[in-house]
Amino acid sequence: MTVHTGRHFLQIPGPTNVPDRVLRAMDMPTLDHRGPEFAELGFAVLASIQRVFRTKQPVIIYPSSGTGAWEAAMVNVLAPGDKVLMCETGQFAVLWRGIAEKFKLDVDFIPTDWRHGADLAAMEQRLTADKQHKIKAVCVVHNETSTGCVTPPLEVRKLLDRVKHPALLMVDTISGLGSLEYEHDAWGIDVSVAGSQKGLMLPPGLGFNAVSEKALAVARANPAMRSYWDWQEVINFNKAGTFPYTPATNLLMGLREAVRMLEEEGLDNVFARHRRHSAATRAAIKVWGLETQCLDPNAHSPALTGVRVPEGHDADNFRKVVLENFDMSLGTGLNKVKGKLFRIGHIGHFNDLMLMGTLSGVEMGLDLAKVPHRSGGVLAAMEVLKGRDVVPMSKAAVA
Repeated sequence: MTVHTGRHFLQIPGPTNVPDRVLRAMDMPTLDHRGPEFAELGFAVLASIQRVFRTKQPVIIYPSSGTGAWEAAMVNVLAPGDKVLMCETGQFAVLWRGIAEKFKLDVDFIPTDWRHGADLAAMEQRLTADKQHKIKAVCVVHNETSTGCVTPPLEVRKLLDRVKHPALLMVDTISGLGSLEYEHDAWGIDVSVAGSQKGLMLPPGLGFNAVSEKALAVARANPAMRSYWDWQEVINFNKAGTFPYTPATNLLMGLREAVRMLEEEGLDNVFARHRRHSAATRAAIKVWGLETQCLDPNAHSPALTGVRVPEGHDADNFRKVVLENFDMSLGTGLNKVKGKLFRIGHIGHFNDLMLMGTLSGVEMGLDLAKVPHRSGGVLAAMEVLKGRDVVPMSKAAVA
């Protein structure tokens, strides 16, 4: 067995590194979740997560993974037979579609090459042709974690408004929230889905739905069965700072501290830091002579970068070499890109030196795994970071 010293480098795009401050905040005795001390915590976290989503509307917090938050979004506003429009931007769009199909929804799933964001032109065609407004919701993944491509939610809202279509806009921002610009209210999003284990710097275990007044009205009129996921029941209990089920009390303590950290840095600074690290990573990849999975220069994710290995080489073998030699975990390729790419997470609790360690491990691993590349990628990334320039927002990130 190889014995490693120092801390493990966890550079997957989630679950992400949990800051010591958050760990210490969670390391507390269990609270009575029906008592006054917990109610203070409940009110605090509900208000703080609204600020992260940039919304004045309710944010429902579940003890769940992001998958649970996906399901909650579906069952509150949709019923069996309802039609939804989705786009195959990557594995997580595929998984969300799977939930929709299990609930007997009629899914129009637009295929893509997994190297771009959602096909907005194709979506606009489908919505324009839907004269009877059978499409009840448009579902998009904001930051596709399997590919590193961003779809701009504001552009989807604009096309819905342009064709005067009443469908709800539902956005998965599970790996976007807390790492990319996001405006639930200003962008006209009806349901936002998020999880705790990405940009919010927490362990897995909290799922979120931010909901518009329109979505709440649709949910109230929706006869479809639900119990645990029922928004209205949670909102009613939240008025007293509590929940209708046993909440994840210590994760909520961690959430309060995580939002404090984000706000101390300033959300705009958090987003700028992610853009800088993404730009530095792409500079290294360019010098190495490798290819990013995302082909659209305006859609590169600030949170992660997918890196393709040359034909004839196995990305998972490369990841194994890196893990065994440098005690660093990189993200695997999922589904149809399995073995074709690895993913570098530069998301959450992260800084320049952590990125340099990550890229150094990648460059040394490329050499040991005999993956064809040019040296000097780490130096190129250093030049980006030493410049300390504010990296311009991509069109996708802004929108």
